Amino acid sequence: MKKVKRILCVMLVCLSMSVFVGCNEADKVSQNLSKEADNFNVVREITVINCLQGDVLFQMSGKMSIKADVSDNQLEVIVEDNGTYVKHFIGLSDNVTYVVEDLNLGANDVSKYKYTLNFNPKMWFPIEVETID
Repeated sequence: MKKVKRILCVMLVCLSMSVFVGCNEADKVSQNLSKEADNFNVVREITVINCLQGDVLFQMSGKMSIKADVSDNQLEVIVEDNGTYVKHFIGLSDNVTYVVEDLNLGANDVSKYKYTLNFNPKMWFPIEVETID
């Protein structure tokens, strides 16, 4: 019986040590930053880019949680707006990509709950304007 307890104890110690192998400071920081952003404590900005044209399709900024849904090929974005939540979907394709940036609140004059969504008008209204004198 003592031998079984000793073997179980050794196995438990080995298992505990293996859990911490591979954990470094960068992994911990990355996990903490992701947790803070998913808890709506970080202002982020998403920029969606058409890679074929090199144009920015739109930008969105605010306190948001972002999840990449690979099966549907889209981003699911939940935004906090003054205690209420709004969900947005951003469709991705082979020629559309995105960049997410965490913004430093100390360097920006940003409302705690405000979020913005800016579309590139060229992408939605492909009109050429001619000036007539």
